[in-house]
Amino acid sequence: CLVLPAIHEASPLDCAPTTSTTMSLALGDALAIALMQQRGFTPEDFKSFHPGGSLGQKLLSVREIMHTGSAVPLCDVSDLMSTVIVEVSKKMLGCVGVTSDGLLVGIITDGDIRRGMCSELLSKKAGDLMTHSPYMIDMMASIEKAYHMMKEKKVTSLFVEIAEKEYGIVHIHDVS
Repeated sequence: CLVLPAIHEASPLDCAPTTSTTMSLALGDALAIALMQQRGFTPEDFKSFHPGGSLGQKLLSVREIMHTGSAVPLCDVSDLMSTVIVEVSKKMLGCVGVTSDGLLVGIITDGDIRRGMCSELLSKKAGDLMTHSPYMIDMMASIEKAYHMMKEKKVTSLFVEIAEKEYGIVHIHDVS
């Protein structure tokens, strides 16, 4: 039996449940935390019991939400910018990963395209406009980590290496 002390309520009439409800809430929280520690409850346990809640969503991994396969915007370093622009527009993630022999070597964002706008743009190659070494994140990282990395680096997408020469991508809208 857990007994709370008899104490006056905070209301001026000492009748509205204020202090007693706060003490009950604190006791319930303390019990919940003690049981979590006693049973070794992990974030993964929380995620499995509450997958739809906001805390469960924060515990999802990048692997569970990333875009894969044909949804990943990719081009080759030798592709003409006219092809790159079509790929950026078609995949609607605001960027395209640039590969060389199947390895991700760069990124072109829609901002890069706007900044590179000139009369010769469509005849340039992806390798001429790309930013080398795009930011990557591990597929097992939490989406919360991905969100914080995007904010810190001031980018809207992170690439994910799935296997050799196979990539995924996660966008800021996927993690916020």
